[in-house]
Amino acid sequence: MRLERLSSNQFKIFLTFDDLVERGLTEDVLWKDLPAMQALFHDMMFEASDELDFELSGILSVQVYLLQAQGMLIIVTQEYFDADDDYIEMQVTLDESDALLYVFDDFDDIIQLAYTLERLNIDEGSIYYYEGYYYVYFSDDILAKHHQEDLIALLSEYSEASVVAPARIIEYGTPIMIEQAMHLIRQKFKC
Repeated sequence: MRLERLSSNQFKIFLTFDDLVERGLTEDVLWKDLPAMQALFHDMMFEASDELDFELSGILSVQVYLLQAQGMLIIVTQEYFDADDDYIEMQVTLDESDALLYVFDDFDDIIQLAYTLERLNIDEGSIYYYEGYYYVYFSDDILAKHHQEDLIALLSEYSEASVVAPARIIEYGTPIMIEQAMHLIRQKFKC
């Protein structure tokens, strides 16, 4: 589990699939066993608050993103805080994404990836630049056309899954190539 304090009233929890399994958070638990899910969330919230020195109280907005191939991203925002109150109210929203988002330190790795993906006839993808890193984004429709595990394995050879939500990258990142990025890279950077 990776934790990051985003501001005085907000923090982020990222759990890989291994973290989820280790904590007993399977897809069945998430969608079918509400009491078990609530207990696990409760434990994670207090573990994060202890580690980040974040006092949990008042109304918490909890946004949970299930990210394809990455795991789970949880953004916790304290909407209302009163030190005299001794209650916690969580307003949880759950969003599942089949899109793939990978982070790269070096653009040259994206060029190599584009040539590797040519073997799978993958031309799609978008590239963004955000806070010193490059992000390659594949929408959920690519998984309908290609074998998910193969694509994830290739992406993992060149980079790692992003812990930043795709919506954040799309909204705040600088677009470099929006459509057919892998094809455009192969055209512009001949090997």
